[in-house]
Amino acid sequence: MVVLGTIIVIALIFFLASIRVVREYERGVIFRLGRLVGAKGPGLFFIIPFIDQLVKVDLRVVTMDVPKQELITRDNVPVTVDAVVYFRVMSPEDAVTKVENYITATSLISQTTLRSVVGQSELDELLIHRDKINESLQRIIDEKTDPWGIKVSAVEIKEVTLPEELKRAMARQAETERERRAKIINAEGEFQAAEKLSQAARIIAENPIALQLRYLQTLSDISAENATTIVFPLPIELLEIFKKRA
Repeated sequence: MVVLGTIIVIALIFFLASIRVVREYERGVIFRLGRLVGAKGPGLFFIIPFIDQLVKVDLRVVTMDVPKQELITRDNVPVTVDAVVYFRVMSPEDAVTKVENYITATSLISQTTLRSVVGQSELDELLIHRDKINESLQRIIDEKTDPWGIKVSAVEIKEVTLPEELKRAMARQAETERERRAKIINAEGEFQAAEKLSQAARIIAENPIALQLRYLQTLSDISAENATTIVFPLPIELLEIFKKRA
């Protein structure tokens, strides 16, 4: 009975040691005597204790910050750039067998790629066309990490830090540009006003009576707004009109 009980206990321990549970977002990569068997999961499955080795791999999207990099753009402007990379494991077997630590390897690849891409771009492209640079970063990093079973879904440049003297120079340039546009708008307004006055002068020259009618309309407007007495000289041209009619 003692021997039977010992066998039952050993069998129970052996059975419990063979049970493995993998969550929905995980996969278990199994090695049998050092040889890759494959990935299993999610759910409950069994392994051979002391013979099989299980390595769990997380399949969820990893959000990884790329440390700030001090770079020089193609037009020789020093900048400090950092980014964030979104990636996930597509092949658990490759992520375990083809690279020692896929997170560290992806981080280093992202840093070197960021330095290379930003170094080949000008400052205006980095500030204005950031979407194109993000797409280029995502494509290059994804190609380099694809043999490891990694899929890079997106790369976003978070912040571009410029030297203080460059910021002041850009602010002065923007202020000068605004002043230039304001002067152009004022000049265009004066030109249009002068053109309208010129047209009015030509109309009045062709029809002198129009000036007198405008004169009387102005007096009418003034008298309607203020209850005051207005003394004005009578234009000679009006007398000429009445003289002609007589």
